[in-house]
Amino acid sequence: MAKFSVPLSVPKQQRNNYLKNLKLATRGSGRLFLFAGDQKVEHLNADFYGAGITPEDASPEHLFKIASQIPGAVLAAHIGLLSTYGEQYKNLPYILKINGKSPLSGTQDNLYSGAWLANDDIIRFQKQSALKIVGLGYTVYLGSSQEAQMLKEAAAMIQSAHQAGLLAIIWMYPRHPQIKNEDDLHLIAGGAGVAACLGADFVKVKYPYKTATTEAKAGAFKEVVMAAGKTKVICVGGSRQKAEDLLKHLSRQLKNGSSGMAIGRNLHQRPLKEAAALGRAISALLHDNISLSQALAMLKKEPASAKKKTKNHKILGLF
Repeated sequence: MAKFSVPLSVPKQQRNNYLKNLKLATRGSGRLFLFAGDQKVEHLNADFYGAGITPEDASPEHLFKIASQIPGAVLAAHIGLLSTYGEQYKNLPYILKINGKSPLSGTQDNLYSGAWLANDDIIRFQKQSALKIVGLGYTVYLGSSQEAQMLKEAAAMIQSAHQAGLLAIIWMYPRHPQIKNEDDLHLIAGGAGVAACLGADFVKVKYPYKTATTEAKAGAFKEVVMAAGKTKVICVGGSRQKAEDLLKHLSRQLKNGSSGMAIGRNLHQRPLKEAAALGRAISALLHDNISLSQALAMLKKEPASAKKKTKNHKILGLF
């Protein structure tokens, strides 16, 4: 069990709730496995329907089905999906994403993703829904002409989350026409530092998958972790890649101080069985500290529950 500290922005009467939510979100490990269901807004349907994508992904419920089969996965989604599907999946932990924009909105120097509802309305929904909402999430486009407004809303969200004993997660993406290389670690580290100044518990950042292809090159990511201070860094899963390659990258990220992974299309574009196997391997790497070789072996291993069902079906078939 990891040691946890509580920010001073969490009132004394909410400290136990905050610790409970932090332990639930991280399975007591301090590491976060964020399943990015907010991509329904951020990516529209291009990442949910078409060639190379399982037909199951056309339905939003595919996200919930996958999350329900992965111990330790926390589904991040907007209020509408939690409101309509949450009743069927009350045992899942959730991060309620309070802002979001489609890829059709704004230019690189004028991106704005405003909060959809007032913080009071969000907290009211969190309480009345009785869902296991462990935290709130907000995206900041650092470098946009709308940066000041987004930082203001992000700071207000973090304060509201902590006042209610919830976690606060920031999606931090530098965006501006003058940025020539979004994989620049100095830039990524700068964004992580801003999240620390806001008081976020976790910050989701881009990871340079194309260049961090060796242990030595991946080691440079430590700059980002150091810049974030006590704010824990989680890396995006990025574009669709082989499951084995994703696990290798995650293993390197953890060695260099990352505290989790935020993964979307690398899970939901796969069939349920395949997505669940990959998700369980990720969870075991993050939360159970298994080795990379053990995680890779899990991709081919059928869970005990599935074996039991298969055995029962065979027995029933005899009669």
